[in-house]
Amino acid sequence: MLKKISRYWICQLTGWGASMATSTFFYLTLSVRKVDHFFILILISVVLGILITHIMRMTIREYKVLEKRLETQIILFILLTLVFSVVYGFADVAIEKALNLRDTGGPKISLANEITRTVINNFFLLFIWNLIYYTYHYVERNLKQEVDTLKLQAVVKELELKTIKSHINPHFIFNALNSIRALVDENPTRARTAITELSNILRSSMQAEKLETVPLERELNIVKDYLALEKMRFEERLTIEMDIDEDTLGQPVPPMMLQTLVENAIKHGISKKINGGTIKVISDFVNDHHELVVQNSGQLNSYVNGEGFGVISTQYRLNLLYQGKATFEIKNINLEMVESRITMPVAAL
Repeated sequence: MLKKISRYWICQLTGWGASMATSTFFYLTLSVRKVDHFFILILISVVLGILITHIMRMTIREYKVLEKRLETQIILFILLTLVFSVVYGFADVAIEKALNLRDTGGPKISLANEITRTVINNFFLLFIWNLIYYTYHYVERNLKQEVDTLKLQAVVKELELKTIKSHINPHFIFNALNSIRALVDENPTRARTAITELSNILRSSMQAEKLETVPLERELNIVKDYLALEKMRFEERLTIEMDIDEDTLGQPVPPMMLQTLVENAIKHGISKKINGGTIKVISDFVNDHHELVVQNSGQLNSYVNGEGFGVISTQYRLNLLYQGKATFEIKNINLEMVESRITMPVAAL
């Protein structure tokens, strides 16, 4: 039954019920004189209060008071309280007079003074009601804005993350297709294998946006396909080394992240050296963390160190996915080698 009653009416009935209970309590325990028709008078006052405040609420909603500037809201808040206090006071006294319920036990008070006293009492009552009403909607609106802002930020981050995860260097695809075309006549078997490898990479890129993490083994298979295609282009100029702890193969890693680092190493390291160089991929557990390391021949330059897509996307994805619990570092480890190191929390399998 309560589910069918709006929150507004629950608050209305609860608030006015508490007001009636408080007045009754003080009358029965502290009042030194008897008031004629007290319970009828308090009931009329409460019913009238519910009606008046409901009309006031309708007025606030009709004229969209809560959507106006704060200064305008404050002025209208005071004005509405005053106007409906007068209406409340006149209506209360008029009903009492019409039903002949006016208290005759106390000192005689003129009608004007009685209306003034009732208006003043009702002003403070309605002021409290309005203050609660405005405060509730102000807090609710701010919370809604915060939730909407967080949802918008989440959508933006998700779109950015999808863009990053699905990124594949178009130059790589162009070079791979050229290499495959060169193999079609002289080595058809290798050409068919290369097409499969390229297909695997493209498929993984398209699926990456649907997944937060994938097993390292799956990511390594994509990296191996990628390096196999690059090996066709660089031939003897590219040496590939793998140092993978088998216990790490089931660890979850962000999809296409390792591939991006390897691609970065090829683009900014191997391809810039006349004699080529070495790519080494390492996966191991170190100090209760999972470390992924890519080492390549070459030296850092300002582009890779501060503005390269691989570097920026890796840092951003780690921050989004692990909330500061993962780190990424790229540095020269000697005059001939660059190292990219990702350290992530170990996942319980």
